This record gives sequence, structure tokens and C-alpha cells, in this order.
Amino acid sequence: MRAVIVAAAVAFIISLFGTPIAIRVFTALKAGQPIRSIGPASHQGKKGTPTMGGVAFIVATVIAYVAGHIALTTLPERQIAQERPTMTALVLLGLFVFCGVVGFLDDFLKVRKRNSDGLSAKGKLLGQLIVGAGFGIAALYVPSTNGETVASENISFIRDIDWLNVGKVGSVLVFVFVIMSMSNGVNLTDGLDGLATGASILVLGAYAVIGFWQYRHWCGDDDYARVNEYCYQVRDPLEIAMIAAAAAAACVGFLWWNTSPARIFMGDTGALGLGGLIGGLAVATRTTLLSIIIGGLFVIVTMSVVIQIISFKTTGKRVFRMSPLQHHFELAGWSEVNIVVRFWIVAGICVAIGLGLFYSDFLAAMG
Repeated sequence: MRAVIVAAAVAFIISLFGTPIAIRVFTALKAGQPIRSIGPASHQGKKGTPTMGGVAFIVATVIAYVAGHIALTTLPERQIAQERPTMTALVLLGLFVFCGVVGFLDDFLKVRKRNSDGLSAKGKLLGQLIVGAGFGIAALYVPSTNGETVASENISFIRDIDWLNVGKVGSVLVFVFVIMSMSNGVNLTDGLDGLATGASILVLGAYAVIGFWQYRHWCGDDDYARVNEYCYQVRDPLEIAMIAAAAAAACVGFLWWNTSPARIFMGDTGALGLGGLIGGLAVATRTTLLSIIIGGLFVIVTMSVVIQIISFKTTGKRVFRMSPLQHHFELAGWSEVNIVVRFWIVAGICVAIGLGLFYSDFLAAMG
């Protein structure tokens, strides 16, 4: 627990005090966010606000992970010996960083061209595909000393579903799909001051809880598994908890500057990075299908875009005034702050339902 708390504290402090530095640097570099001419008129006032702020909380999380491991080595006894760094950490932080790199390229091109056209849709998807496939192979084909891999060959809900074995190749494909879906889901949810940041804090916080709970009831803990039939067959759950807690805390520090009126935007750098990390956490904790509920806000926003496209292409009519969904409510007259807070409430409800299902499965098994 000490390592998780240290990682979260370090991430928060670095992000809180590092984000103003990022604001000054990106402002000096004239890395202002281009604003599309279409959409709510209120957005034109945000023109020139520095973007690429995701760099701040990504860097904070990586440094905090190192600090968490230093704290771990100070314990008089370590209950579970772990490799340093673990493959789980390499996969999760790798997804965070390299999905962020894809987003950074998109942001950089937008700033350089002085318009909202960055990477093409195909280019962005190709980048996500390469990152997802690379780390998916590592997650499935590089076992630890006890033979456990970061990802599983089975589709999971609250744990692996025995009859849904898709093999290693199929599991890599599922891994890529989850990463691409989550990264694009968070990216679509971004667009209002603090919206994606606050929702991500809730989801990452949930995975910090899940990771630590799995660590306390881990099959890899011989002392626990010897006297308890019910345990979680995952790899490096303490690493999962540490990284999720650090990322959540880093986003809290960033939110101080990103909330309305935003002094800096996370950009695609932050949105794609966060989505990649959340997708990786879902796979690593064996809660792939449960992530649809935990990240329910991202799913709802993504579906609003899908519905809008299908409706317009098939009937020529739009279901929403504008998609993603948050912009529909802006055009309906809701204030930006009201939309953000209400969407946070929806995200919190989804997280609560997801954690409730996770815990109820534990109670049912123990009963």
C-alpha cells in the first residue's frame, strides 16, 4: 500500500507544479489549439490555448512509477517478490507513452498547419494499430517466471471466461481492438474543459482499487492461495494498482489547470495516451468486458458518433444536433460547466456499477 500511496503523491505533485511549466513552454512555442469554425460559437474564445498538455501527466506518471518502486524496496519485507521493471509495467506504461506519441504527432501537425487537420484518420488508426499490436504481442508472448502473461488467451468479464478461449493470435487481435476503442473513446470525449480528464480520473481510480484488491487476493501469493480457493489469476497486480493510482493522481494535478476556463488542453497526446492505458488496465486485470461498464461514459459518447454517422449515411438525417454527444447539449443551450459536471456524474455512476459487479462476484464466490 505504501508504494501505491507514494506513487500517487509523487504523480500529483509533479503534475500540479509541472503543468504550469508546460503551459509556459507550449505558449512560448505558440503551440495553441486550433479551433474548428463549425461547432458551438463559444469555442472560438479558446483559440490559442496551449495544447499537448498530456505530456505533463504522462511524464508525471512514469516518474511516479519509479518513485513507487523505490518506496517498495524500503519495506523491511516484501510480501511478493517482483521483477524490476515487470512486463506488466512495460506494457501499461508503454501503451501510455506510445499512444501519447501518436497523439503528439497529431497535435504537432495541427499546430504546425494552424488548423484542426492533424494526422489523417487512417494515419492515426495505423499508429494506434502498430502500438496496440506491438504491446499486445509482448502481453501474450512474454511470460513471467511463473508462466503468467500480462494478457490472457480468454475473453474476460470480471475474470477469464473459460469457454471463451480465442488463442494467442485471437487474443492479440482483441487486445488491439480494446486499445483502439478506448483511446478513440477518450479522444472523442475530450473537447470540453476538464471533461475527459475528470472522467479518466474516475476510471483510473476504479482500476487502482481493482488492482490493489487483486493484489490482496492474488493467486501468486502462496500464503494467501494456500488457504483460499478463490484468488485472482493475474500478473503483477501491485504494479497495476501503482500505475493506475499514479495516472489518476497525475490527472488530478492536471485538472487544476485544465478545468474551466482551461489554461491548457491535454490534446490528442493526453487523450490517446489515457485511452491506451485504460484499455491496457482492462486487459491486465482480466476485466475486458467489464471495462465497457466502468468506462461507460466513453462508450456512450462513442456510440453517439456511430449513431450519427449511420443515421446520416442511411437516411440523410442527423439524430443529434452535433456529435460527439457533449456538443449536442452545448447547441441545446446547456452551459459547458453543466455538461461537464453532469457527464462526470454519469461516469461516476458507471464506475460505481462496475465496481459493484466486481465486488459482488467476490462475495458470491466467498459465500
